[in-house]
Amino acid sequence: MFKSYLYGEGDSNHSPLRRKHFENQSRETQEWLIDDQENFFQQSLSTPCLDVVEEAKGPFLTMIDGKVVYDFHGNAVHQVGFGHPRIIEAMKEQLDTLSFSTRRYTNKPAIRLGKKLAELAPGSLSKCLFAPGATSAIGMALKLARFTTGKYKTISMWESFHGASMDALSVGGEAHFRRQIGPLLPGAIHVPPIQTYRPLWEGASLDDRQLANYIEYIVKQDGEVGAFVMEPIRNTDVQMPSKAFMKQLRAICTEHNIKLIFDETAIGLGRTGQMFAFEHYGIEPDMVVLGKGLGGGAFPMAALLADQALDQVEETSLGHYTHEKSPVGATAALTTIEVIEEEGLLERSRQLECMVRDRLETMKESYSVIGDVRGVGLLFGIELVKDRDTKEKAREEADRIMHTCLQNGLSFKVSKGNVLQLCPPLTITEDQLTEALDILEQALLESENGKES
Repeated sequence: MFKSYLYGEGDSNHSPLRRKHFENQSRETQEWLIDDQENFFQQSLSTPCLDVVEEAKGPFLTMIDGKVVYDFHGNAVHQVGFGHPRIIEAMKEQLDTLSFSTRRYTNKPAIRLGKKLAELAPGSLSKCLFAPGATSAIGMALKLARFTTGKYKTISMWESFHGASMDALSVGGEAHFRRQIGPLLPGAIHVPPIQTYRPLWEGASLDDRQLANYIEYIVKQDGEVGAFVMEPIRNTDVQMPSKAFMKQLRAICTEHNIKLIFDETAIGLGRTGQMFAFEHYGIEPDMVVLGKGLGGGAFPMAALLADQALDQVEETSLGHYTHEKSPVGATAALTTIEVIEEEGLLERSRQLECMVRDRLETMKESYSVIGDVRGVGLLFGIELVKDRDTKEKAREEADRIMHTCLQNGLSFKVSKGNVLQLCPPLTITEDQLTEALDILEQALLESENGKES
């Protein structure tokens, strides 16, 4: 029986092609993968693993058998590519002087990072806390909303992902992670997600303000909602709300004393062509969560950035994590931001967006399996369908195209079972980007020819 909820956040690791992929690998790779399965808990989306990585540099992964692939997945940590020499060197220097900061003290790198984030963020987003991962930062944001509003209920969207801990799962909307766990946080209300290609009701693809009206109705009826949590642009299958929706949402939250929390874990720091994705909408949240790429693809680092008016909880501890002010993590983050600024990666992301969009739209004209192309900056989703009229999801085709690309040197995520998500590093060159898209088009051609035969 097909279980669609297993395909929300990523691609299946139990398809026949995944098993064939294992059988075609070298004996050494197979032995390492077997050891991996024997020592780690088996879990969907990551077991069995695809391969064994030996090295990661720039946009490339090199496997232990020497195979090199473009990484357009990267778990969204590689805005500046893997192993950026400036980041690695800065971390080495920091390790020589202060590798860890005992929790009752502070340190210069952490202070500098806090100041830099406050400078970058628009408006009054000038107070911060750090954490080892964005899931923890989401937890801090939820606590801060409770303390500052006196209300414990939240609204978030189905199909969203905000982390895998129990509090983050509660506001998250991925069925895959919520099944068979039992009671989650009380008061977690969910609304339908933004769906432009597959609207859940008539007219939803034309005007998402209907959803904003529904949210306002819930808020007025309930009266105990203290936080609204969402991804400004949904990372998995690349869904983007309208400016009208976002402005109306901001007005609703302001009127009803609801803290608007944007989760930019996977899309912040230039991925969309702006340092913060919410800048595309001309509004400001009360809080924003950063993670993944903040550590430069080298160190786990996350941050909660909040309105300075919310600094009113000195009698409790929102985080107090052991590695909250990691000098090594802060150094990695500071250097990552410097690289983004000094190498002009925001502008580069916007320029390459045009190149990718033109190429993908041309592919759409040539290959009927492509139902929709959507994206911003260097984040794109290609929705595959069996028929453009019925929009039936082309799951088998997506799996086949992914494995063909893997064989030919390109890795990416498949979300919702049929959306190819392309997430290259912002440092990628035009020639490299062209080569990677050539690999994708060849896989589409082979899939189309196979269907015709």
